[in-house]
Amino acid sequence: MYPRCGSSGSIQNIHQTPSSSNQNTEDEDDSGDNKASALSFKERRREAHTQAEQKRRDAIKKGYDSLQDLVPTCQQSDASGYKPSKAAVLQKSIDYIQYLLQQRRRQEEERNALRKDVVALRIMQANYEQIVKAQHSVPGLNEQRLTDQDKFQVFQGIMDKLFESFESVPTNDFAEFSAGVFNWLEEYCKPQSLRTMVHGVLRDQNYTL
Repeated sequence: MYPRCGSSGSIQNIHQTPSSSNQNTEDEDDSGDNKASALSFKERRREAHTQAEQKRRDAIKKGYDSLQDLVPTCQQSDASGYKPSKAAVLQKSIDYIQYLLQQRRRQEEERNALRKDVVALRIMQANYEQIVKAQHSVPGLNEQRLTDQDKFQVFQGIMDKLFESFESVPTNDFAEFSAGVFNWLEEYCKPQSLRTMVHGVLRDQNYTL
């Protein structure tokens, strides 16, 4: 009787031992899978961070390369033959942008000045058109108008008279020359003097007023 009980107890113990062993093995496998999964997540995150950092560096490098292509002063190498550093590229880009802004302001000022000149010229054009219209409305005035060649001859005659009189201005030194110029202006360039001179030139060239 006792041996059977003992044998049955031994058999029961034999049957129970494999199940507990299998359970321990499964727990160890689950723990290993969790560790592997956690390690794989860290590796993926590290890889994603590395890729993002590489993209950022590539974008910065591309930006600096674009600046070097756009800014003329960045295309020049220094005496050693090396390309300018990133700090030099940024500073030269800032200087070039400031230069462009100054050029733009200068061009705007010149454009505004040209606009004023255009307005003034249009006003003068309108005034001359009114004068020409008034002259055409006077009977017999067209016959008295001078040709361009006649006007040039009259102008040349006036300038010759002025040049002849200007030869009397002394030119020994600047002070004497300045005093002589003022005296010449007072004597020969007064309205009455110019009027008399113009009348004389017209008489010499057989023109009547």
